[in-house]
Amino acid sequence: MSAVRGLLVTATDTEVGKTVVAAALTAALVADGHEPRAYKPAVTGLDEPVDGVLADHELLARVTGDDPALVSPQRFGPAVSPHLGAQLAGTVLDPGALVAGARAQAARSPRDLVVVEGVGGLLVPLTPTWLVRDLAVELALPVVVAARPALGTINHTLLTLAAARDAGLDVRAVILTPWPAQPSTIEASNRETLEALAGCEVAVLPRLAAFDDATLAAAGAALSPARWIGAGAAAA
Repeated sequence: MSAVRGLLVTATDTEVGKTVVAAALTAALVADGHEPRAYKPAVTGLDEPVDGVLADHELLARVTGDDPALVSPQRFGPAVSPHLGAQLAGTVLDPGALVAGARAQAARSPRDLVVVEGVGGLLVPLTPTWLVRDLAVELALPVVVAARPALGTINHTLLTLAAARDAGLDVRAVILTPWPAQPSTIEASNRETLEALAGCEVAVLPRLAAFDDATLAAAGAALSPARWIGAGAAAA
C-alpha cells in the first residue's frame, strides 16, 4: 500500500480552534482539486451540542462530502478525554484500529491524501497508555499546531512543539487563531516571540464570520496548506 499523504492538526489544548483550522485547511485543499479525506480518531462531547454548530466530525465530513461515521469512527457523548469516554461506554479504543482508520480514509482519496485532526492536545490519551502523539508517530504525517494568540500561548505552544519533536514529529507550522483584525500589544508580541523561538512557520487564521465551505476554503487558501503536505508511513 502507498504511504499516507497529508497533515495532522493538533493543538496546545482543547477549545483552541483546532477543528476550524483542520476544516479550513481541508476546504482549501478541496477547492484546489486535491480531493482529500478527513479523519478524527474519536470525538467526544456529543451530549452537549451547540445550536447551529456542527460537531467536529460533521463539519469535516461536510467539507469533504463524506460520511461523518467514516470521518470519526468512535463517538462518545460526554465531554471528556477519549480514553474516559470509551471507559464510560464500556469499551477501550484499539490503537491499531485507529491507525487503520486513518489509512483507510487516505485510501479513499484518489491521491491517498488525508487531513487528520487530533483530539484536544498532543498528549491527550486515546487509551490509558496510548496518546494522540502515538497516533501521529504511527502515521508519520507533518504536524500543524493550532494555538491561541492570547496570554499563556508562548509556554503552551513551545511545550507542544517540544513534545512533538521529542517524538521525532515534523512540525511544519503553528497557526494562531482566532487572530483579531486589530491584535493587542500582547497578541502581536506573542506572534513575534513565537516566530523567533518556534523553529517553524507561524501563521494566523482570523476569526471567521461563518463556517460555510466557501468561507473556510478562502481562509485556508491564505495558508497555502499544499506546501505542508508530506508522505507518512505506509501500512505494514
